[in-house]
Amino acid sequence: MRLVKHAVRLDYNTFYFNFTYFKFQDAIKLPVLVSKNAILKATKGSVIIDGPLYYGRVVIGGGHVGIFDKRRSKTMWEVSGTVNFKGKAYIGRGSKIVVIKGGELIFGDKFSITAETSIIAAKKIEFGSNCLLSWDILIMDSDAHSILNQIGDIINAPKEIIFGDGIWMGCRCTVLKGAIIRSGDVIGAGTTVSRVLDEENALYAGVPAKLLKQNISWR
Repeated sequence: MRLVKHAVRLDYNTFYFNFTYFKFQDAIKLPVLVSKNAILKATKGSVIIDGPLYYGRVVIGGGHVGIFDKRRSKTMWEVSGTVNFKGKAYIGRGSKIVVIKGGELIFGDKFSITAETSIIAAKKIEFGSNCLLSWDILIMDSDAHSILNQIGDIINAPKEIIFGDGIWMGCRCTVLKGAIIRSGDVIGAGTTVSRVLDEENALYAGVPAKLLKQNISWR
């Protein structure tokens, strides 16, 4: 018998994920559904789900966006650090989640990625509640490689990234270390955010991000 939830079919990936990360009495509830197209490259570290556990509370690799090849769009999970789900979460097909050992990734309640977005946490990346991310976004809190000064000290250490509540981010954005995006902000397609944004409920766009409008809301 096939059971389908959010376009994710129950198969080996779902059972392996749940019984790797959770105790038996929690794993049998299948709180995380994982697409058969997902690549579970590393399932180390820990996954925490706050609150009650129930079937399909978190979806990894679900659905698809028409501009991407559904058959070739591969979700990847490479986690050696900590991932904390504060509530419901939907991570769309083709997205890549990488958490390096010692790193932390926190998803607020009602978090959603449409597709093909990469999140790489070496230190800490935190999302508030009700955040919606479009496709082909890159979020990373480190430079991936170290830059040293003349005496050998690292001068480009990772810096945490913080998203407030109720943020909508358009496609093909880039968010780099040290960025803080305030609650209610809308980030236009193709924007690069590498600093602290000062205003809540504001529209930012451009490279680098510039304030375009204030006192906005979105649905």
